[in-house]
Amino acid sequence: MRYAFTRAIVHPVRATAMLALVVVTAFVMPAIFAAAATSASAVDIAKFAYGPKDITIAPGTKIVWTNHDETPHTVTSNDKSFASKGLDTDDKFEHTFANEGDFTYYCTIHPFMTGVVHVHKQ
Repeated sequence: MRYAFTRAIVHPVRATAMLALVVVTAFVMPAIFAAAATSASAVDIAKFAYGPKDITIAPGTKIVWTNHDETPHTVTSNDKSFASKGLDTDDKFEHTFANEGDFTYYCTIHPFMTGVVHVHKQ
């Protein structure tokens, strides 16, 4: 009898654990795949320059610019398809590039600061 009692207790616990695993997998896996589907790249703003100055990405990629200078900067495309507000120290600006092309940008406060995002299928 002792074996039957132990088996009856362990079996529902296993079933509950398996159900929990299935439920968690159902919610977590789509989030993992969604995160993988949207890639991101980073551009640092430091010493009055964008780094890297030129970057090549695939369509659908998000770029995050981070200002590491103590001076405000902006990120503004020449064709006005994207523009940040003034970015203070450690502020971030992000833009997702849906279409292919070459997108030049500059800092409206310091126009000598320039960069290019090349968006091409890879």
